[in-house]
Amino acid sequence: MKDGAYGTVRDMREQASSFDVARIVRELSSMIGARARKAYQPHYEQVVIRLNPKGSPSSDLVIVSGRRLYLSQRDRPMPSQPSQFAMVLRKHLNNSRLIDVEQLGFDRIVSMTFEHGSGKLKLIIELFRDGNVLLLDEEGIIIQPLTHAKYASRSLKRGVKYIPPPAAVDPREINREKLDKLLDESDDDLIRTLAARGNLGRIYGSAICASADLEENLKAKDLNDEQREILDTAIINLLEELANNNSSRMWFENKEMVEKWNKTTDSKEKDELSGEIKEIAPIDLRYLDKELSIDIPTLCSGYDAAFGSHDASAFIRREEEKLVKIGQDDGEKKAKLERRADQQRNAIERFLSQAAINQELGKAMQDNWPHLETIMKQFNDAISKFTWQEVSEKVREIQWIDRLDPKKRTFVAFLPDEEGEPGASVTLYADKTVHQNAQRYFQDARTLKDKSKGAKKALEDTESTKLKQEKRRKKDVAAGRVRGIQRSKKFWFEKYRWAILDGGHIIVGGRDAKGNDTIVRKHLNSNDLYVHADLHGAPSCSLKLKDGFTIMSKVSELQNGIKSMQIVQNLGEGIEDARELDENILAQAAQIAVCWSRAWGSGGAAATAFHVRPSQVSKQTESGESLGRGSFVVRGQRTWHRDLHLQIGMGIGVINGVPLPVCGTVETISEIFERWIKIMPGREKKESIANKIAKATGLIQDDVLASLPPGGCSIEDHGLMKKS
Repeated sequence: MKDGAYGTVRDMREQASSFDVARIVRELSSMIGARARKAYQPHYEQVVIRLNPKGSPSSDLVIVSGRRLYLSQRDRPMPSQPSQFAMVLRKHLNNSRLIDVEQLGFDRIVSMTFEHGSGKLKLIIELFRDGNVLLLDEEGIIIQPLTHAKYASRSLKRGVKYIPPPAAVDPREINREKLDKLLDESDDDLIRTLAARGNLGRIYGSAICASADLEENLKAKDLNDEQREILDTAIINLLEELANNNSSRMWFENKEMVEKWNKTTDSKEKDELSGEIKEIAPIDLRYLDKELSIDIPTLCSGYDAAFGSHDASAFIRREEEKLVKIGQDDGEKKAKLERRADQQRNAIERFLSQAAINQELGKAMQDNWPHLETIMKQFNDAISKFTWQEVSEKVREIQWIDRLDPKKRTFVAFLPDEEGEPGASVTLYADKTVHQNAQRYFQDARTLKDKSKGAKKALEDTESTKLKQEKRRKKDVAAGRVRGIQRSKKFWFEKYRWAILDGGHIIVGGRDAKGNDTIVRKHLNSNDLYVHADLHGAPSCSLKLKDGFTIMSKVSELQNGIKSMQIVQNLGEGIEDARELDENILAQAAQIAVCWSRAWGSGGAAATAFHVRPSQVSKQTESGESLGRGSFVVRGQRTWHRDLHLQIGMGIGVINGVPLPVCGTVETISEIFERWIKIMPGREKKESIANKIAKATGLIQDDVLASLPPGGCSIEDHGLMKKS
């Protein structure tokens, strides 16, 4: 057990058993009648469906694929943009009513039936292997699986009928007659028979053995009638307890932890203690110490206590995993190199160990030359008279010869030990002499030693690569560099000029005449604002009311000053029109608009811009006039912004997992980012400036170039360009 950054990671069993599923289904039945609200996928392995029972607080149905299923009322951060699977669930399940919950047979499969105006839908949750979550229509056809999969007997993909896996044995149907047959047909011990053939699992098989006071290692078929009767009674009692008992139990590592758990009422303290939970079960496991356990109201509450903190941080973990993936943290690469180094060390040890064994066996063969000569002579005489099959039958009675391999024409012979009894074994080729067989062992030893030398060289290379990578990582961290990503698909706003404003709002502007047309036609909604510098040819800009970014509270510790950001479309809550935004935001939008215009290269220190409502912007001209591409007529009153400074700021943001340069006014950027640069009009070509920024930060040069104003630049560093 060890503590991770986002909840406790433990060695405790994480996968629900069929018994756990049976109890969870009973507990979920209390939610029948609840309405399904939004669905989320905070992590690739996790699906969360919010259920709202009438007259009660809403609960989250937490599904961790292939592991567990439980109800929770924890606060949990969720992604602002739903995944494709979450969108499908929302489309079909939103506001539907839960009408049935059942376990398929005694398998780890839960079926939840929802009903709405257009019919019934089923949500199938598979908790075995890698797990799956599938949405089915009324005919049982798969609308969407969480993961497409194909097995020998069934296929899980969109448009095919859902077929559950072959049903396992249901222990609830095992009577005395079936139990006798189960035991008589088994060649295993009692615990393996109950766990596998009886579908009871190791934990509950052990509980039954403890209840029946039977040793787990007894041969199943050897149980007498009295023992079988006791065993049958123990199984019946366990199943009755599962069916009728409502509470569950939770076991801890020691008594001290039990006392701490019982004393505290603080949820954070309990989350810290959750790493000491050893087991959770819907029944009393008699092979575990009852004094180290506590009674819990539901199995769901037990799962929430043990795993809730870890599962609730799924979205944050996903964001951090993205940072790992893009190179913000080289931990994964380092771990791979460490695993490779461990494998190489093990290989070296294995090669040298086997070489030493072969060397000793070769020497032992030379020391016992007459003994092996006699055995080989007798064996070859037998082979000349009989077939290999006949000889293999005869050698069973000879203590110095073991198994034969007719295809390879080899047999295994024993060397005498200190007392003259059969000791170490060697493999002899029948058509070779004792000397040739011994030399083969010496040659194998030399080959293995050569392999160990190769493995040592490979290990040296791996260690050197690790050292170089660690030095490079430290150098990048010290310099604040990120690992840029070459992408085939970019965010929608990257087609245009874009910048961030206070509150996370975004302003976008056209790069050319075609872009200006697209901004007005596609990205200027009725509640946005049209912003334009008071200069001919300046880009048309849209200040978005709803679109923008949210700054994540988590900052990568290794890359100080780099912010994790999420694209959102729900800004401006309670505001109907962008004109109602703070005056500072409107002024910032105007300043950005002039920085994107030809005012940047004109040599002036300030410029003027205005904003109007979208309804004031039109392509309609007066009679006899015409407009070129990217030009618009603005009618009515304008709101002016004067004496706007020609300067912008730039920091580094990881937007939806992608590192990008983020520009805005100096005030905005300096507030968001700890490390940033100020960009002003200058004589140096912006291509040269982009190259310098890319080298200093690790960003893609094209991304940096696209974010710079149209003209020569100069920069003032505030920590972003620091050298390692």
